[in-house]
Amino acid sequence: MRKKVDFLVIGSGIAGLCFALKAANYGKVCVVTKAKIDDTATKYAQGGIAAVIYHPDTYEKHIEDTMVAGDELSDRHIVEITIRESTKRVMELVEWGVNFDKTKSGKFALAKEGGHSEFRVLHHKDITGMEIEQKLILAAQKHHNIEILEEQLAVEFITQHHLGVNVNRRTPDKTCYGAYIYSPDSQRVNTILSKITMVATGGIGSIYSNTTNPPVATGDGIAMVYRAKGNVRGMEFVQFHPTSLYNPKESPSFLITEALRGAGAILKDKYGSPFMNKYDHRGSLAPRDIVARAIDTEMKISGDECVFLDATEVNNNEIFNHFPNIYAKCLSIGIDITKDMIPVVPAAHYSCGGIATDEWGRTSILNLYAAGECASTGLHGANRLASNSLLEALVFAHRACIKAVENVKNLDFCDAVPKWDSEGTVMNEEMVLITSSKKELQTIMSNYVGIVRSNLRLQRAFDRLAIIYRETEDLYKKSIISPEICELRNMINVGYIIIKNAMERHESRGLHYSLDYPGHKDGDESVGDGL
Repeated sequence: MRKKVDFLVIGSGIAGLCFALKAANYGKVCVVTKAKIDDTATKYAQGGIAAVIYHPDTYEKHIEDTMVAGDELSDRHIVEITIRESTKRVMELVEWGVNFDKTKSGKFALAKEGGHSEFRVLHHKDITGMEIEQKLILAAQKHHNIEILEEQLAVEFITQHHLGVNVNRRTPDKTCYGAYIYSPDSQRVNTILSKITMVATGGIGSIYSNTTNPPVATGDGIAMVYRAKGNVRGMEFVQFHPTSLYNPKESPSFLITEALRGAGAILKDKYGSPFMNKYDHRGSLAPRDIVARAIDTEMKISGDECVFLDATEVNNNEIFNHFPNIYAKCLSIGIDITKDMIPVVPAAHYSCGGIATDEWGRTSILNLYAAGECASTGLHGANRLASNSLLEALVFAHRACIKAVENVKNLDFCDAVPKWDSEGTVMNEEMVLITSSKKELQTIMSNYVGIVRSNLRLQRAFDRLAIIYRETEDLYKKSIISPEICELRNMINVGYIIIKNAMERHESRGLHYSLDYPGHKDGDESVGDGL
């Protein structure tokens, strides 16, 4: 199959669908998603979306909170753009039908999370992401100019390389002409040519053994851009959410939103003693990188497999009204959070790095844009402020659409693009090789490239990953395309970039903490090399 569209969107979370809904007013849009349309990280977002809504909050306060959380590595220009556009972008969600919780007086009920100086997090109970995802899907399905292709896997972006031109990272004016898309129904790789391509493929959590991300979070877009010789940055900054429910039988891990701590829940050890004030004066509401490292330290000191979150002092009405799904989930495994402490453990949650973009969502490859978790706008720096991620996706999907619409009318399709070449490949029946390599990768990343790192651990991870990389590339070249081999390849690529970026950062900064470079302490305001 060979298809032509004005805008190709890869990914169906908040970034992809917001871009699609806006671009569809100016041309034909095709949204490609490798699972069902609602199988995205957006759906799993519990806490909410941060935006300046009411006095006494101000844009300046939100900007400073973001800079502090990012350990001063955030790009202030990007931070200012994002925060100053926050109110308008969130109101667009309301226009699309998103129902944020309100008080009896009709005002938005705002929550406060770690690192925030004011109440500014809009939410829909504790399933904000699901509410947003559902309303965006309904809007997209109704739009006559949007075609949605579910369970279709993007394999590679089409660039000059596929036209026989030698492309490297320094080649000026690298151009994207669309993407090769695998269809499991026909078991063939189809060609979708586009004037503009938007990458909105989400995160990378599945490269770790314990993650809050859905299984689809395998870093596909980041790996594809890297292989297309595009710029990727800041991948050493992987955020581990401090509080996922400790339930070893379950994957992905169930998230216990930071908003519960904002409502008054306290982190404690198994004896019921609070411990966070030993690490930061903000206690349980310190930024996530500090809380995650504190929990990691407490677990190593005690030898316990988890710590506990005590929400028993939170008003029961607040529990039932604001956190009904967390209450129900915990109750399903025998924990009544109004009476019992919740066992929690850190889990890989969010990638602060990704595909390098400018203030308009443009990547280093012409006609290729990126938004959402797969993109590195410069907003998050060394650590993401809670609930800034959905906001970032909104702002830069909007800004990307502005430039994309300006450019699309001046672009033509590249008819010289060849079909996908599968000559010489055979059906791969060695599924055990893919499964075992995936588990080995997850073990390497979790043991050596987790919350606390060292030069020795990183070198060990690098050496072991090199072996898996060579084996997988050899298998890939010989095999007919399958989702499993593509995802494994992408996960290995992303793991390599994380390790490489971590080895290059000779300091402890935000989410990247190294035993060999302990000079930069939490709260130190000195500025390092930047992103």
